[in-house]
Amino acid sequence: MNLRPVVNLRLRRSAGRSTRDVPLRTHWLVLTVALAGLVSALMLNGYASHLFGNAPDAEPPPRTSYQHVPADISGGGPVIDARGTDGRTASPRPLTIALTFDDGPDPVWTPRILDLLREHSAKGTFFVVGTEVAEHQELTRRMVAEGHQLGLHTFTHADLATVPGWRRSFELRQSQLILAGAAGISTPLLRPPYSSKAEAVADEDWSAIEDARRLGYLTVLNTRDSEDWRRPGVARILAGSRPTDDEGEILLMHDAGGDRAQTVAALSVLIPELKARGYRFATVSETVGLPEPVRPATPSERLRGLGMIGALKASEIVLAVLTALLAAAGALSLLRAVITVLVARRHARSRADAWREVVTDPVTVVVPAYNERAGIEAAVRSLVGSDHPVEVIVVDDGSTDGTADLVESLGLPGVRVIRQPNAGKPAALNAGIQAASYELIVMVDGDTVFEPDAVRRLAQPFADPAVGAVSGNAKVGNRGGLLGRWQHTEYVVGFNLDRRLFDLARCMPTVPGAIGAFRRTALLRVGGVSEDTLAEDTDLTMALCRDGWRVVYEERAKAWTEAPSTLGALWRQRYRWCYGTLQAMWKHRGALAQSGEEGRFGRRSLGFVFGFQVVLPLLAPVVDVFALYGLIFLDRRHVATLWLLFVGLQTLTSVYAFRLDRESVRALWSLPFQQFVYRQLMYLVVIQSLVTAVAGSRLRWQRVERYGSLQVPTGS
Repeated sequence: MNLRPVVNLRLRRSAGRSTRDVPLRTHWLVLTVALAGLVSALMLNGYASHLFGNAPDAEPPPRTSYQHVPADISGGGPVIDARGTDGRTASPRPLTIALTFDDGPDPVWTPRILDLLREHSAKGTFFVVGTEVAEHQELTRRMVAEGHQLGLHTFTHADLATVPGWRRSFELRQSQLILAGAAGISTPLLRPPYSSKAEAVADEDWSAIEDARRLGYLTVLNTRDSEDWRRPGVARILAGSRPTDDEGEILLMHDAGGDRAQTVAALSVLIPELKARGYRFATVSETVGLPEPVRPATPSERLRGLGMIGALKASEIVLAVLTALLAAAGALSLLRAVITVLVARRHARSRADAWREVVTDPVTVVVPAYNERAGIEAAVRSLVGSDHPVEVIVVDDGSTDGTADLVESLGLPGVRVIRQPNAGKPAALNAGIQAASYELIVMVDGDTVFEPDAVRRLAQPFADPAVGAVSGNAKVGNRGGLLGRWQHTEYVVGFNLDRRLFDLARCMPTVPGAIGAFRRTALLRVGGVSEDTLAEDTDLTMALCRDGWRVVYEERAKAWTEAPSTLGALWRQRYRWCYGTLQAMWKHRGALAQSGEEGRFGRRSLGFVFGFQVVLPLLAPVVDVFALYGLIFLDRRHVATLWLLFVGLQTLTSVYAFRLDRESVRALWSLPFQQFVYRQLMYLVVIQSLVTAVAGSRLRWQRVERYGSLQVPTGS
């Protein structure tokens, strides 16, 4: 994966533009085409595999009406041409038997029957199923090469009498194409599954026969059923197969659909016995005196047939791959849930008296601001109201909405404003770091409101000289409505559970820009805040970890942030976050090969982020695709059970996370609905971010629109 163009990206966030925009339309076009191909492959596989009629031919669904079947048909011969007003039929010649075999080809029994027919110089007619022909092409070609006649038994052994017209046409066309691709022939002979004798043709059967005629097919029924599908024993099969009074017969037998040992044994007796009585064994067309109906397929038919066979094979591969990916996604989801819950429990216990030495050193709070007029007053007032000594530096990064003027007009004690031309958030943070009066620095976004004790709690871990940074607990303030609740759940469950894990494993990848504290010494040692990525907070945190500093999580230090209030705004924010995280991971990939503390950070943090924040979201669409696949083709109860188990696992994890954060679990009523919009949005963000990164395209800076409505909520 070549991500070097991503790492070399230098952002100039002037007026919300970058030097080069991302070609999003091309990405989505490729994704749409790929998704369409995937869905088509699964639909084809599902149709071929799970709509296959498995009931024996002699056990059709009940037929009730016979009023519209012409008398000439119900009283006529077994070969039916439905053309004309009443249609025509043909009957077998005396002392002529057409051995017909349904449901094949089968890799075990068809070769044995072919060997037997060759041994006795007998010809047969095989009514083949399209999906079986695609699976056993060599056997189909052998049938043709040895002079046997082939007819269609539909694509999936469907009951043509009970399916709609479009499916009748599809079943016949696809089976014909597959036969052309596999054996190079085209046949007009058709035996509908579950058909019987002419006198048993019902109104539903007649409708299917008429449709088949319009498509150019002759329907072949039977005059005698050996009932070998029942496996009643060789003697009973022979008794049901012997003709009487020198009559000709079209005899129904099977070369597939189960154990056909009795059929083979019966044939080995029946053929020589009837030959001795003067019978000859011929194809269906010879038996009823019709010209040979089977013709060579045209090059176009063969080409399309090979394409259809290739599509079936490809769909099997796609399904196998997706099944493996589904198993991987399930395993990763379960692993993540178990690991995060167990580690979170241990983390909660270890934090009871984690910081025994009280830190009272004053803190500098740096607030980078670009057009934050809507929420800057609430943010600054909350900082000034801290129960810990602070100085507040607001760095106005070229705002055009009067942000700096508003802050200065407040006249709050301990608040300074630094104005600079628009140079981007990292430059604003670096300016604040340089102007800071104190060693401990808190960085906070201009849309974030701090609780009174947040700064004090952020300062306490610095009692340990090894601590270089502290991540606080960012909370969603505008959690009303479904979108707000979903983001609230994600912050509590996704972000905060992960931070507990990273804290104990000493591999924290991100101190959020909304609430984080740093040693000034540590910041200067790594060169301050870099402009290399769009996720400057992740980039900075990884740099600190690689420099040997410990980064911890203080969940009791809480700040309230205004989350995006529309799906479009959420998309832009998360796209920037995800893209920036990929940049930071690539930039710090060298940690994977390092030894000591740096190497442990790389393998633990980058491995976890890659596995659970990149790979798992990429596998998430497989879950949705399989859910749709299951609803259409599989047992819906099983699909519903699996979905409920999936949601149940998420719910249990979420309840525990909410309890740890002392949040009301009432917000979790929206969790099932999150599976249908929010989750898809998140994994599509990851997909597009990865495509953008691999392409080396530059992403414009996306700023979330603020409304200044943020207040610290009293409950959820």
